[in-house]
Amino acid sequence: MLLRQIALAIGSCIWLFAATSKADDVTDGEMLFVLKVRTIFQDKCMACHGEDTEWLDGNFDLRGRDSLMRGGDSFGDEVLVPGDSAASMLYRAVARTEVDYEMPPKESEALTEQESWWIRDWIDAGAPWPSDDRIAEIEDEYASGIIVQTSGGLNDSWTNRRYESEKLWAYRGIERVDVPADVHPVDWFIDRRLQELELDAAPPADAVTMLRRLSFGLTGLPPSLESLRQFTTRYVVDPQAAVVEFADNLMATPQYGEQFARHWLDVTRYADTAGFANDYTRPNAWRYRDYVIRAFNDDKPFNDFVRQQIAGDEMDPTDPENVIATGFLRMGPWEQTSMSVFQVTRQQWLDDVTDSVGQTFLAHPLQCAKCHDHKFDPIPTRDYYGMMAVFSTTQFAEPAVPFLDEENRTGFAESQKWTQAKIDAYQQQKRELNRRVAAARKAEKGDVQVGDNGLSPGDEASLGRMQKNIKRHQWELDKTKPIALAVYTGKTVQRTNVQSRLLLPERPFEKGFLQDDVIYDGGDVFSPGSPVTPGAISAVVSLSDVNTAEFNANPKQRRLQLANWIVDPRNPLTSRVIVNRVWSWHFGRGIAGNPNNFGGTGAVPTHPLLLDFLADWFVENDWSIKRLNQLIVSSEMYRRSSSHPDAKTLDAIDPDRKWYAALRPRRLDAEELRDAMLACSGELSDQVGGIPSRPEINQEVAFQPRQIMGGTASVYEPDPLPSQRNRRSIYAEKIRGLRDPFFETFNQPGPDNSCELRETSTVAPQALTLLNADEVHDRSIALANRLIEEFQDDDHAIVTAAFETVLQRAPSDVEHSAVTQRWKSATDDESGKIYPKREYPTEMTRTVMAEKTGEPYDFVEVMPAFVDFVADLQRRDVDARTRGLAHVCLVLLNCNEFSFID
Repeated sequence: MLLRQIALAIGSCIWLFAATSKADDVTDGEMLFVLKVRTIFQDKCMACHGEDTEWLDGNFDLRGRDSLMRGGDSFGDEVLVPGDSAASMLYRAVARTEVDYEMPPKESEALTEQESWWIRDWIDAGAPWPSDDRIAEIEDEYASGIIVQTSGGLNDSWTNRRYESEKLWAYRGIERVDVPADVHPVDWFIDRRLQELELDAAPPADAVTMLRRLSFGLTGLPPSLESLRQFTTRYVVDPQAAVVEFADNLMATPQYGEQFARHWLDVTRYADTAGFANDYTRPNAWRYRDYVIRAFNDDKPFNDFVRQQIAGDEMDPTDPENVIATGFLRMGPWEQTSMSVFQVTRQQWLDDVTDSVGQTFLAHPLQCAKCHDHKFDPIPTRDYYGMMAVFSTTQFAEPAVPFLDEENRTGFAESQKWTQAKIDAYQQQKRELNRRVAAARKAEKGDVQVGDNGLSPGDEASLGRMQKNIKRHQWELDKTKPIALAVYTGKTVQRTNVQSRLLLPERPFEKGFLQDDVIYDGGDVFSPGSPVTPGAISAVVSLSDVNTAEFNANPKQRRLQLANWIVDPRNPLTSRVIVNRVWSWHFGRGIAGNPNNFGGTGAVPTHPLLLDFLADWFVENDWSIKRLNQLIVSSEMYRRSSSHPDAKTLDAIDPDRKWYAALRPRRLDAEELRDAMLACSGELSDQVGGIPSRPEINQEVAFQPRQIMGGTASVYEPDPLPSQRNRRSIYAEKIRGLRDPFFETFNQPGPDNSCELRETSTVAPQALTLLNADEVHDRSIALANRLIEEFQDDDHAIVTAAFETVLQRAPSDVEHSAVTQRWKSATDDESGKIYPKREYPTEMTRTVMAEKTGEPYDFVEVMPAFVDFVADLQRRDVDARTRGLAHVCLVLLNCNEFSFID
């Protein structure tokens, strides 16, 4: 620790000497203030102590030396003692040595030791605070970094701030590098860095590993045994040709679009419900999900993909695909209830969509600039509200949009039957309650008070719950109708309560009002400030050769104008962002480490020239994701093993594996685990698209009361048929207020926030889930039954096929012998056992708390999905031999070799 402090002190002295040696008339204190302390105050302190002149936390004002010296409510004269940092509360607060006065209050925002020392040294040097002219003079001569021309900050100090050049990489134009024609471009960039590091590359992965890497990477599913045999033979002869051919075949399947759509929907926060206190269904959101799947399968040029999602309706509202695509703008959580203020909820959506467009397409979280100019990036608050102004004429609607021929309408009748049955059950209960209340009133007619509804607290809560759920399910009937979750351009219409479909007005600019496009001071929607005009990120314009986004006076095409600016080939952000995302989907990390954040707080690219090459190549190749995939997987780097012959050297030079000498092992994502098990067991439906499926989930979670405003949501009921339930996980209904515990355990992100990259934790519940969960046991039984039905009494073939199906390889002799013995002993254990039938109740008594009184009350929930429910294959349905083999299958499904690639 002492050595570290000495090193920091020496570093500070060296910096100070280098700076002050340029001129004798600038004091050490002035230099510290201008180049270091002032920036710390602006970035870490001014949000609470200076930006809002009408509200200062603790009345402590950091806008000038005199106001600082007053100390505010808590500090007094001792806040700053020039020449004596130890006596100054300011230093003790930022050094976090004064209990209860630690500043900034959040420990995560604490100053570094070096930053606190700069403030200490500035105070010890007399705490000078030069005039603005003197500050400008010192900056011009001594300050490092670059001033970025923007639309202008809220003050001159921010407008003229300087940025480290390397942190501005994303705003600059694409740098083009000529790659030798006889070298794969990915390998050329990667291997040059390895040579600089004097680090040898790992050898190529074996055929099985490569096949699994390709199959799971491009489709999210395990390879078939037939493809295993074909690929292995070709891989030995010509590895690159085998990989390219197999990749092309995989990308020609519908499952490719499902896999890449899942990645995209992580970013856009897809869900089938609205979230928050009501979590209402979004019955037609599935059409946006299927649009994304079609877009990837059809290899829709990415620039068209962007334009449709941001402004499809402004391009051509008669094209169903265009309107469906704008569901992207509706993906965030949102609600409007009678308890909320429309102006606030409207602003919540505007904030959300502005930030979402920024993160998704430009890798810039923009809400950081909502209340103040961005602390780290050259994005002024004016840019934030200029971007928001693009959406101020965007309104919600669920317009009638005819089904496309390629949209899957399977299961519509069954869905309507279940939904109507729920409505009928609630209406019947409501009628019974009303009859009971009427009878009670009649018997006690002299006791009823004025305004008394005759309901007990429990009955009143039940009535509210029934009315709420009837409304919810009536809206859900729209799921099978040709309606799109979409937007339109028009005036804003104030609404007090949205709990059903919003229709598209015939004349969108006739009723309502045009919102004022202004900066809201401090982000407060009730504090309008300076006017703004629609715009984009001004730093991109000043640092690259892309033109300013052109917004004319016509408010009917603002989104289209923004979309055109985003996909302008000269815009350096958009192509960089998407190729970085695709890279991260293959390797679990981006070339730039934060796919949603290319700003100053994001990780800079490990291979910036490779990123730029791919971005330029991508645009030149018609913005094609499939061609980009082919380019990446055809490289030697993609074929590298995760095992390195010199692991010690690799760990020393590249512990994080960011230089790609060896690839990182990858665990299957949550959806891939479930889908792979269903594929192995033969239960996976190959149906593409359509209304959401409802798979079985843990019953304790499914049946738990889910509180919503004014009542309790309906219990979760799975689809009655295996063919409906056992679809790919991308089609599973995504309820914001009810997460599937299996998916959550294996790091599926929540749908409220954009997920740039999946986390991969390793925690005990994962092992317990794979070993004990009903869904895993059901797959084991189905797989065992499938193998026995196919190979009958040939035990040797059955064991071999089990390994090939789950692990894509044959067992060794030792493994074969051990598994066969385990199968036999498990069969002996299972002999004579009788398993009860798994029961599914058609109704259940539930206990919840009444919202008004807080008292518990009971009610009966009718569950029509279980009336004709067909369960998956159970232990009681098969013999002891099959159950014994299921024990073996369960072990195989628990192998790391199954859960991990490499």
